[in-house]
Amino acid sequence: MKSSHTKLFIPGPVEVSEKTFRAFCKPMVGHRGTSFQDLYASIAPQLQQLLYTKNPVFLSTSSAWGVMEAAIRNLVRPGKKVLCCMCGAFSDKWFDVATSNGLAAEKIQVEWGQPILPEMIEAKLKLGGFDAFTLIHNETSTGTMSPLADIAKVMRSFPETMFIVDSVSSMTGVKIEMDTLGLDVLLAGTQKAFALPPGLTVFAVSARAMERAKSVPNRGYYFDFVEFLKNHEKNMTPSTPSIGHINALQSKLEDIFAEGLDRRFARHMQMAQMTRKWAKDRGFEMFPKAGHESITLSCVANTRKVDVAAWIKRLKDRHQCIIDGGYGKLKGNTFRISHMGDETPETITALLGWLDETSQG
Repeated sequence: MKSSHTKLFIPGPVEVSEKTFRAFCKPMVGHRGTSFQDLYASIAPQLQQLLYTKNPVFLSTSSAWGVMEAAIRNLVRPGKKVLCCMCGAFSDKWFDVATSNGLAAEKIQVEWGQPILPEMIEAKLKLGGFDAFTLIHNETSTGTMSPLADIAKVMRSFPETMFIVDSVSSMTGVKIEMDTLGLDVLLAGTQKAFALPPGLTVFAVSARAMERAKSVPNRGYYFDFVEFLKNHEKNMTPSTPSIGHINALQSKLEDIFAEGLDRRFARHMQMAQMTRKWAKDRGFEMFPKAGHESITLSCVANTRKVDVAAWIKRLKDRHQCIIDGGYGKLKGNTFRISHMGDETPETITALLGWLDETSQG
């Protein structure tokens, strides 16, 4: 008898392990008591190690968009501007978030599938007046990864501009050394490479960004960075947290460090290379510009003009799993395969074999 569960090879939410679900379902504790404080304190050093930072790492009961909005509200002073890089659906939306908050925003915009390059940023920031700069490291809608380390070198020349990085679909799958790179805010939702249920965001804030936040009026209430810091120092969150998520995060951090960070990053790269080779060997092309393909998901250009929706239906009917049929305006013209979180070369090998078996009606 078939299970009713359809395994997800989409770019989020991804599959969540039974071990993680068991941790999620632990009995509740009071979020203002010592049991919660002990839980919070137990994972704080591991989160710093994971993000390669000495900065405090905070937990927000929200999607990543909450902290993405918070970052610009906390760091852009009156009369200053925010520069938003736009290379896909989610980075494009960050500009809209900025303007909807009444902030003066300018954009660097490239075609979907193209990366954001350092020289673009340098030219724009030289014009002056920017308090913050937003970058999505790994644009999930297009599977495009911008060169974070090269961009970070440029950002060192603009110390007044806070460097805000969304690593929603790259954190834990790719090595991101927050302090070495000089990032001011680094954030990710947990439903992608963390392989946790949606609803929690992990984020870190640099000391200089926290000092900036203290001087910015109208930061809001729920996402006030200063309040996050005050509560962090007591091993608490500013408002009621999702305790289940934090239990699950503790369990997941056990898994991550048992595997080892370097081995985890290498596993993600191996799965990416396997998937890219499979696509090219079957006459497809990668959608992103060569050299800027994501390591945690593959966005494949439908150069063979196959019926992607019908292919996914066959995959689901025969093997109870799904991939993604393309996001937004790319629907049907691309398809996306997730290889992040708890996936392994063995599970990706099985998926690619199932895709071959279902490629024809």
